[in-house]
Amino acid sequence: MQNDFELENMRQQLTTLKNKLNQQEIVNERLMRRSMRNEVNTITRNYNIIMILGIFMVPYFYWVFVKLAGFSMAFWIGSSIFMLICVGATFYNSHKISDPDMMSNSLLEARQKVASAKKFDADWQKFGIPTLILWYGWFMYECYQIQGGDIVNPFFWGGCVGGIIGAIAGYKYHFKTQRKYQDIIDQIEDLTAEDDKQI
Repeated sequence: MQNDFELENMRQQLTTLKNKLNQQEIVNERLMRRSMRNEVNTITRNYNIIMILGIFMVPYFYWVFVKLAGFSMAFWIGSSIFMLICVGATFYNSHKISDPDMMSNSLLEARQKVASAKKFDADWQKFGIPTLILWYGWFMYECYQIQGGDIVNPFFWGGCVGGIIGAIAGYKYHFKTQRKYQDIIDQIEDLTAEDDKQI
């Protein structure tokens, strides 16, 4: 009789403990989903800032390069096309992860979208970097042309300094974004692995 009572008591304690653990897992999953949602929101917010700046750069380029520096219209048109391609690529990639309910739905689907956005962001460098190098060479040629071969030109040296600063900032931003994407993917994999264990 005493043994039956103790056994039932132990069963109740185990059930209570199991319920608490389940509740803790639900809370942990909610916190992780919220953390991932915040990471995605940070990436999309940064993308939105880049797109706004990219569109603003088109008239700004005209004012700086054509009106102030005397560069050719062809250079401004080429720069504007490149900038608008960058804006379009950024919009395309941000659209993959811009669903506000993405982290509330299927985690496997969310992982696929985040992995696709991460890959596109990495692959974009294969187009962006060579094109930027060509653009920078064109920029230097325009500086050389307007000065008649004289390199004592504030636009030339400003372009050199700006190019170095821009390259460093661009690489830092790229690797930071890639790290955020990987953090989200790792968290999703942790959660789905826990779900598989429970099954």
